[in-house]
Amino acid sequence: MTKKTLSERLSAFVAGLVYEDLSSDQITKIKMYFLDWLGSAIAGGNEPPVRMMLNMVRALGGNPEATIIPDGSRTNCLLAALVNGAASHVVEMDDLHRESIFHPAAAIIPAVFAAAERTHASGRDMIVGLAAGYEVGIRLALAAGPGHYRYWHTTATCGTFGAAAGSAAILGLDAARTAWALGSAGTQAAGLWEFLVESAMSKQLHTGKAAFNGLLSSLLAAEGFTGARGILEGEKGFFNAMSPDADPSGCLRGLGTDFLFERNSLKYRASCGHTHSSIEALLEATGGRPMDPALIHEVDVHVYPEAIDLLGKVAPTTPYIAKFNFPFCVATALIHGRVAPIDFTEARLNDPDINQLMEKVRLHGDPELGRAYPAKWPARVVIRLSDGKRLEGACEYPKGDPENPLTERDLIGKFKDLTAGLVPNDEAAALIERALNMENQSRMNLLFSSL
Repeated sequence: MTKKTLSERLSAFVAGLVYEDLSSDQITKIKMYFLDWLGSAIAGGNEPPVRMMLNMVRALGGNPEATIIPDGSRTNCLLAALVNGAASHVVEMDDLHRESIFHPAAAIIPAVFAAAERTHASGRDMIVGLAAGYEVGIRLALAAGPGHYRYWHTTATCGTFGAAAGSAAILGLDAARTAWALGSAGTQAAGLWEFLVESAMSKQLHTGKAAFNGLLSSLLAAEGFTGARGILEGEKGFFNAMSPDADPSGCLRGLGTDFLFERNSLKYRASCGHTHSSIEALLEATGGRPMDPALIHEVDVHVYPEAIDLLGKVAPTTPYIAKFNFPFCVATALIHGRVAPIDFTEARLNDPDINQLMEKVRLHGDPELGRAYPAKWPARVVIRLSDGKRLEGACEYPKGDPENPLTERDLIGKFKDLTAGLVPNDEAAALIERALNMENQSRMNLLFSSL
C-alpha cells in the first residue's frame, strides 16, 4: 500500500473531525477566538488599505452570498474573505499562536466564515471548521520552523493552508478532495517581509489573500480540481522550497489527540506581538503609571534577537508601521501607561515628547533570552532616571498569553473598545451574545440579521 503523504494524513483528520470530538473548553476557546477576530475586523474597516480594497470590491460586484464586515454589504464569498482578512489584521489586535509565530484568525476565520455563510452552515459546523483550520495552520507553521519566518510571513503562507482546511471542512469535502485543496493552497502560499522596510500595505494583502486563496482552493477541489498531494514534503514542495530548518513530520505529532489551538494568545496591546513582552516589562517597572519623559535618562530594552532582526530597521513613517517600531511602542507605554489603538495617529508620530524619548531607547539582542524563543518571547528592561535611580522589569508571558490569559470579561471589554463608535451598543451586545453562543446558531449567514 502506498504511504500516505503529510497532506493526506492532515486531510483525513480534517474530514473526520466532528463537533463531539471537541471538549467544552475547546469549544469555548474557539468561540472566544471568533469574537476576538470579529472585533478586529470591525475596527479595521476604516483603515486606508481596507478602504482601498472595499472600493475595488464594490466596483467588481458579486453574488451577495457573504458579508463584508467593515460595511455590512454582501458579495461573493471569495471577495468577502479578502476584505475581512485584511480588515481583521490591520489594527494589530488579532490573535497569535506564540510557538508557531503565527496569527491564525486573520487568515483562517474569513475563509471559514465566508464558506459557512455561502452554504448556510450551522454554528456547530462553523466551530468544527475553525478547529480544523486552526489546527492545520498552526501545525504547519510549527513544522516550517523559525527559519521560514525570517523571510516569509507565516500568517500568509501557513494561513493559506489553514484557510483551505477550515473551508474544506465547511464544504464537507472528503479526505481526498481536502488533500487537493491543501495542494492548491500550498502552490499559492506566499508573503514576504520586505514590505516592513518600505512601510508598504502588503501585510493586509497577506491575510486577505491567504483567506481568499485557501477558500478558492477548497471551492475548486469540490469541483474535482486536483492539487499536489505531496505539496508539503515533496522535493519541490513547501518545506524544501521555503524553510531551512523544517521538521515536516512534526506537523503530525499528536494529531487528533493534542489540539494545539488551545495554546493560542489573544492580544491585549495594539502593536506587533514581538513588542508585547517589552511593553509589559516596562509597565511592571513603572507600575503602569505614565511618566514624564524629562525624568528619563535612558531606557535599555533586552529582548530575544529574532525580534530585533525583524523589527530593528523599521522606521515609524506611518501610524500603522509605528506598531512595529520598538522605540515608538516603548515611548508610548512610558508616557501614556498603555499601548492602545488610539495611540497610533499622525499626531503621535509628531509628538515631541514621544520623539524625545524614542532617542533614549536602546535595544539589545540578548542571546540568553533568545534560547527560550519561540516557546517564550521574553524581555527585560532597565529605565535609568535623571536622578540616578533605576526601574527594572521583566516579562515572559504578556497578558493574553495562555499562561496569562484574557478572561471572558476582558475579551468582551476588548470587543466593546474596538467597536466603540462603529457599532451601536445594543448591536455590539447582540454580536457578543451570538458569538459566544455560536453552537446554538442554526445558520451562520444569519449572524448579522436584524442588525
